[in-house]
Amino acid sequence: MKFSVNSLLFSGTMSTEDLYLLEKVKLLGFDMFEATPVDPQVFPASELRRRAADLELGLNANFALPLDANTISPDPANRRRGIELSKRVVDLCLEAGVEVYCGANYAAWGYLPGHRRSDDEWRWGVESFREIGEYAKGSPIILAVETLNRFESHFLNTAEDAVAFVDAVGLENCKVHLDTFHMLREESDIGEAILATGKEKLAYFHACGSHRGIAGRDLVPWAQTFQALKDINYEYCIGVESFNSNLEQLAKLVCIWRDFAESPDELAFESLAFIKEKTREYEL
Repeated sequence: MKFSVNSLLFSGTMSTEDLYLLEKVKLLGFDMFEATPVDPQVFPASELRRRAADLELGLNANFALPLDANTISPDPANRRRGIELSKRVVDLCLEAGVEVYCGANYAAWGYLPGHRRSDDEWRWGVESFREIGEYAKGSPIILAVETLNRFESHFLNTAEDAVAFVDAVGLENCKVHLDTFHMLREESDIGEAILATGKEKLAYFHACGSHRGIAGRDLVPWAQTFQALKDINYEYCIGVESFNSNLEQLAKLVCIWRDFAESPDELAFESLAFIKEKTREYEL
């Protein structure tokens, strides 16, 4: 099993000035760095690849589409912007040597139109993501759609939603990304949701505290979660994702109003220690 941490725990940007984060996460004990190309225009893909290779770190990327590039918008121009931006991010992922491109990469993050997911939105989303997946086809990158809680999206809230979506897209390089923070709010049974997703569909997993704090000091049913991961023989990577409460703009976007640890380093280190303990306990 490999272990990753998201760049947004430490910085609200991802430019050449943030490359020092790779040394940091290596020293903290992680095997992979999950980079967020907050601004694709300044994302240092080639430098990231070189630095990661020097440190023997794997790379993943997490990206959320903005509201003006929404692949489920009723505006065709907006949907087209989402598709083209996604293709640009795929190019950056290829340049950086990313293995899994995950997150809210299938519809605009924070888009809440005030109604249930419509048939049109489903069709637009599937068609758009299929085009993005076809663009990435033949490359080593896996596109993994993340289920989000109801306060961040109305589109894919449960593992069942995500599995149905990737089944409708119908491409082998399009799979599912699950996150305990979101699952705790939307699933009736986290273990059953993991089992129903299965090894073939589950490309990536975030083990996050129910409050976005230190994993293991929270309300997630961890025994059930790790047992289910063992039962499906999940063996790729478990990620830690939280956000830096001292970064005002980022904290506002993710609604974090307090510190969950003495420092981001402590949150990352203690979460990793707990997750590693659980993987040993469940022989993952």
